[in-house]
Amino acid sequence: MFIDEVRILVKAGDGGNGILAFRREKFVPKGGPSGGDGGRGGDVVLVSNPHYNTLLHFRYNPEHKAERGRHGEGSNKTGRDGESIELPVPVGTVVYNDETGDKLFDFTEPNQRFTVAKGGRGGLGNQNFATPTHQAPTEHTPGRPGQERHLRLELKLLADVGLVGFPNAGKSTLISRISAAKPKIADYPFTTLEPNLGVVKRDMERTFVVADIPGLIEGAHEGAGLGIQFLRHIERTKVLVHLVDVSEFSGRDPVDDFKIILKELAAFSDELAAKPMLVVATKMDTAQDPDRVTKLKRAAQRRKMPFYKISAVTGEGLEELLFAIEKVVFASPVTDEG
Repeated sequence: MFIDEVRILVKAGDGGNGILAFRREKFVPKGGPSGGDGGRGGDVVLVSNPHYNTLLHFRYNPEHKAERGRHGEGSNKTGRDGESIELPVPVGTVVYNDETGDKLFDFTEPNQRFTVAKGGRGGLGNQNFATPTHQAPTEHTPGRPGQERHLRLELKLLADVGLVGFPNAGKSTLISRISAAKPKIADYPFTTLEPNLGVVKRDMERTFVVADIPGLIEGAHEGAGLGIQFLRHIERTKVLVHLVDVSEFSGRDPVDDFKIILKELAAFSDELAAKPMLVVATKMDTAQDPDRVTKLKRAAQRRKMPFYKISAVTGEGLEELLFAIEKVVFASPVTDEG
């Protein structure tokens, strides 16, 4: 199961209490203060782990508490520090304070560490309050409470390329042809129910990651369909590849589909709508009306977006499209090949 957003409670350990104690030694009739300090509470630390690709492990275990520090002891013994806990998160996880909405940390690389809740400091034993004029202090302090935080964890997949378009526009078929990803493919809407990632290997040194998200439909930004909840996964991409079905079997107008998806991207965020975009006419092997393709090309050119024609089934145009994607990912200018 793919889970990309969870809310959790983390609680660092409280500090142990400092104690009140006095020595009782032979030949030292008045003794002296010997209350030890409390130990420090354990921290809660988030660690990005490349072996995790979902937040599912938090879904049924939303509360995480570190160990408290031990109380001080006599003979000036400091209590043991509490054990810290480490919680693994996928690379691409963004941590928010769920109460204020503030972003606390963004995990963009493996093995990054972020202390999200700090353990409480241990209290002071009465030995700390002894002075030449106050030789039998009874003062001692309790440990400080550890931090407690309500967090929202949001996973944003790390991909170079994002595939967008209506359901059945050919996104899953394309990613299955250009990478080793094997998404579910069928001739009905919403076949893709969760994002798929595929690694495209161009040569020994040049690879890029493609994300296929569930199809968008009109009104997606208001909750219609499935795709809007996954749009966060293409916020980090360098380029969007907008797939538009130009075959007659879709029953829709390609230009209308194109404009609707642009509108939904803009409604989600201005930043996403401003990303470089390649417009791709798909299913050219079944396209019988050239006017549908021509009108889509003109709509793309009016917005100065490069236009390509492909058939993921026959392989038509795939190499030209991959070359164009590669140039954007590796920061070279893109020209219209359509």
